[in-house]
Amino acid sequence: MTSGVPYAEVIGDPIAHSKSPLIHNFWLAKLGIEAEYRATRVERDGLASFFAERRRDPRWRGCNVTMPLKLAAPALLDDHRLPDQADEPVNLVTCRDGRLKGTNTDVVGLLEPLRTLDARRLTLVGKDRASAPRSAVVLGSGGVLHSVVRVLKSLGYRPITIVARSEEKMRALLGATGRDIAYLPWGSALPPADLLVNATPLGMVGHATMPYDAGSLRKDAILFEMIYQPLVTPLLAGARARGLRLVDGLQMLVAQAAPSFEALFGTAPPRDHDAELRALLTA
Repeated sequence: MTSGVPYAEVIGDPIAHSKSPLIHNFWLAKLGIEAEYRATRVERDGLASFFAERRRDPRWRGCNVTMPLKLAAPALLDDHRLPDQADEPVNLVTCRDGRLKGTNTDVVGLLEPLRTLDARRLTLVGKDRASAPRSAVVLGSGGVLHSVVRVLKSLGYRPITIVARSEEKMRALLGATGRDIAYLPWGSALPPADLLVNATPLGMVGHATMPYDAGSLRKDAILFEMIYQPLVTPLLAGARARGLRLVDGLQMLVAQAAPSFEALFGTAPPRDHDAELRALLTA
């Protein structure tokens, strides 16, 4: 890292696979900002000491937080975006005058590509939306689940069914957000749905294969795959073969990175270069 310049980073374990440094450093270069963004491996047991050290560094602007630290971060911060939901998983920590504030830009990462795909349907309100509900199935109960459920509820999806290994863990993670959410144990047959979200690491490089496919989805449904390594997972490939609408992991990654960049570096990223950025990320 260049001495003396402001910096931010993404933390997690593992972290070497992260494409966040490519995204943020691409935007910094386009804007001519003298700052850096890097990836730092931080284990769960070392998170408290990491924050204690970083908050004393005047050059540190903050960090994005990924697996497995999103659930552990809130308890170590000074402020939370939603004080009445202080247990909401955190994926962005900003530092100002030594105080750490947590927020969650995963919501934007989910909303932006869904709005792009489904702009006409998302304009429906009131009785029109109620008369044509869409159902969603979410695989997994990790740290992003809280944001997934909030977004799907706001878009009028119902019922929402979570397929996970532990209902107790799922309910504890969602809290009040989990009202009216259905649960199926992992391994159950998937119900027909208009949207399937993979919120697990299954299918990612270095992880086990995903046992589910897109066969239960209705025609014109959406497959939302959060994994971006590989970019085309077997789950996404199967949905593509059926002609379904797709959101891949890079779309979500770039969308959630945009508000993070603005919070960390004080200016909006140059999204007019998204095509060039995607080419860089897929090279």
